[in-house]
Amino acid sequence: MEVYGYGVPEKGASFVPVRFTREDVRPGEVAIDITHCGICHSDLHQVDDDWNNTNYPCVPGHEIAGVVTEVGEGVTKFKKGDRVGVGCMVNSCQECEPCRNGDEQYCEGPKSATLTYNGTKNPDGTNTYGGYTDAIVVREEFVLRIPDGLSPEAAAPILCAGITTYQPMKHFGLKKGQTLGVAGIGGLGHMAIQIGKAMGAKVVALTTHPNKADEIRKLGADEVLVSTDSDAMEKAAMSLDMMINTIPVPHDINAYVALMKPNSMLVVVGNMMGFENLQSAPLVFHRIGVQGSLIGGIADTQEVLDLCAEHDIKPELKVVSTSDLEEIYDELRNGNPRYRHVLDMKAFEEDTEARSRAKEIPAPARGEVVGR
Repeated sequence: MEVYGYGVPEKGASFVPVRFTREDVRPGEVAIDITHCGICHSDLHQVDDDWNNTNYPCVPGHEIAGVVTEVGEGVTKFKKGDRVGVGCMVNSCQECEPCRNGDEQYCEGPKSATLTYNGTKNPDGTNTYGGYTDAIVVREEFVLRIPDGLSPEAAAPILCAGITTYQPMKHFGLKKGQTLGVAGIGGLGHMAIQIGKAMGAKVVALTTHPNKADEIRKLGADEVLVSTDSDAMEKAAMSLDMMINTIPVPHDINAYVALMKPNSMLVVVGNMMGFENLQSAPLVFHRIGVQGSLIGGIADTQEVLDLCAEHDIKPELKVVSTSDLEEIYDELRNGNPRYRHVLDMKAFEEDTEARSRAKEIPAPARGEVVGR
């Protein structure tokens, strides 16, 4: 099928309309007409090659919501017309221990999990392309059901921001009545506040922006702690049972370690660039754990979608056009986003001028459908 979208042809380039061919549905696969796609901060990192692993052309997007248009032979979970989503992965080996345990994000197969975009670099140079496009084909096991009560634009960011924050709360055992800290109240952090409250925790939001306090409390935070206020930080020492640290850039993590109780857990989900001078003494003397967590498996992603529908948890978002991409990315680079932007891909389908100047790029890679 011919697909249109937006991508970056090379490092430092601007977004341009692109077109390419996705292969037809095979047994075990689902074709999806994309209606919405969230813009994630990791999209910016990949477009700018901040992690030194970007394959160009880069067509981002791993917060995908849409409607099933076709199912391949043997598909049993979905039918034409179903409202569905696709998150950060489109394939894994399905055979290794993490995959069998529902942790496909940690797949130990020969090629590991295949990411929705920038997911592979085959010998012929092909890459995977994501949801800044009007259609995608995904194996059945990696398609999520969007529950009633969630609009597609609201569901899209949950497929990354929601699962990225929910997974460590579940895995590390956040309990009702415990105190959860959330550092960095952006796209991930504002979801973490709402999910933590739904799980019964007292939530303390940490921000560098005092003027955000009222807005953050409206999300459900019990307390707002300004991390640049040294007196307030000192008073809050050793008060948190768990922290979800969503800050996406290197920063002084020692100030956050000081907030942790003995036997507590600080989980890093935002920064993959590393930390300097992490002091080990507080970790040793108070048995504080510093852990990392990467998105979540498919079953847990469905679980958080259902949780959000049940508790009426929705991301703060603005639906935008593909023509707004450069402006939005500049906002992200300058650290000024207000939570989540979601692309309206149906509007792009009607943008005949943009589609007429689409640059042709190589067909994307696709993984095997194991066991089919």
